[in-house]
Amino acid sequence: MRKHALRLTDEEMRDFIVNGYVKIKTDFPPSFHENIRQQLDTMFEGTGNLGNNVLPLIPEIQEIFDNPIVHGAMQGVLGENYAMHSHRYCHFNQQGSEGQNFHKDSYEGDGQIRRHRCRWTMAFYYPQDVTEDMGPTAVLPGSQYYETGESAHQQPDLALTGEAGTVTIVHYDLWHRAMPNSSAKKRYMLKFLFIRLDEPQTPSWKSDTDDWHALGNGEESEHPELWESLWNWSCGKQNGTSNGVSHTEVDTLVETLDSDNERDRLNAAYRLGRVGAAAVPVLKQALYSRSDAIREYAGYALSLTGAAAVPTLIDALQETDNSVRASAAFALADMGKAAQEALPALTHAAQDPDEWVRRHATEGLGLIGQQVSEGIDLSEVVQVLTTRLQDDHYAVRDNAARSLAKLGTLAEPAIPALVAQLEDENRYVRFHATLALKEIKTREAQEALFNHLFASRWCALTTNDTPY
Repeated sequence: MRKHALRLTDEEMRDFIVNGYVKIKTDFPPSFHENIRQQLDTMFEGTGNLGNNVLPLIPEIQEIFDNPIVHGAMQGVLGENYAMHSHRYCHFNQQGSEGQNFHKDSYEGDGQIRRHRCRWTMAFYYPQDVTEDMGPTAVLPGSQYYETGESAHQQPDLALTGEAGTVTIVHYDLWHRAMPNSSAKKRYMLKFLFIRLDEPQTPSWKSDTDDWHALGNGEESEHPELWESLWNWSCGKQNGTSNGVSHTEVDTLVETLDSDNERDRLNAAYRLGRVGAAAVPVLKQALYSRSDAIREYAGYALSLTGAAAVPTLIDALQETDNSVRASAAFALADMGKAAQEALPALTHAAQDPDEWVRRHATEGLGLIGQQVSEGIDLSEVVQVLTTRLQDDHYAVRDNAARSLAKLGTLAEPAIPALVAQLEDENRYVRFHATLALKEIKTREAQEALFNHLFASRWCALTTNDTPY
């Protein structure tokens, strides 16, 4: 059944790109949220925090995320085809707590991967009214693009207070923390994860314009190329827009990739990414740098450059330096459809001796493979991803399963291997194998999926007091 969605506006989507969050309020009566809060009390008093099992314990929570305003906002930032991840957690901030330090979350089931393009989100839901003295979650708006605390803390902190039913959807990499709870009240916050399954083709919000410059109020832009490039990507526009930067400026921008100022590095990388083919030779040199930071920002620029950078990145996949190969695979994956010709090279890279190269390559096979032109044979891609389901490293297995989910019906030959991974030692590999079977949509996949779900279903009503 298709869920109704109240979509974000252009202005709201712009704010999300700039600030990294959108705050919304559901329209359930107070009694609905009070019921959830009481059930959380019972959980903590009885079994303690059940973590990922909080949803089957309190299935009413699903109604929050099915609500049209929440569903529409999630579609805006993740596309129409998104999925609730299996990781969820109830953050209990008890009375008298000292709170947390600002941080970014790790990726459940994956490595510590940071991408500017929004493919993962978190949703923070309050089942009770939360005032600032109760220790709400606080965020540093706009900090999702910063890796260092020094840069992040230049942003003003914002307390996410709100009435019961408030949901804040955040870019996964946004810096956040629990504030101290100086009140005499408990504070619950339910955190849920969501992932994008399809790369953008068109705006997935209530769009009146795809022109970034037509939005805003004329204020000075801190990261003009970065923000505009993310808007264009969200609208489904391809990479590789040239902006006519001079050769002299190109040299200066490349030097800035090694700056101590992270904000300057970001702006230089995204400005270089819009130069086009003329910047590729100097970016190639930067990609081969011994500096992790220079390679990273050169990768952002090459990815934004688009098709003109693909041959250089394919060549880099053959280098002896593991870090260079991994950086090239990471940049190609982020490029999406523009890197279509790199599929054979990434298929080979998915079998690389280095786990990080394999991790980035398996992710790229899903991101690029789902967008290939009609008639291109992806059987070898599916075969390699199927093999990687048996990889020694959980992050590679996790990305292989998630990529097969993104390939959908094309991944049908992987069904037996996906069924086997329903018993993987990693809970999130199991989840993505389940998701892949759902997305394949054949009768065989559905039967395997239902057999697994019926056998593994956890009954929230069954306790020591009521065993049957």
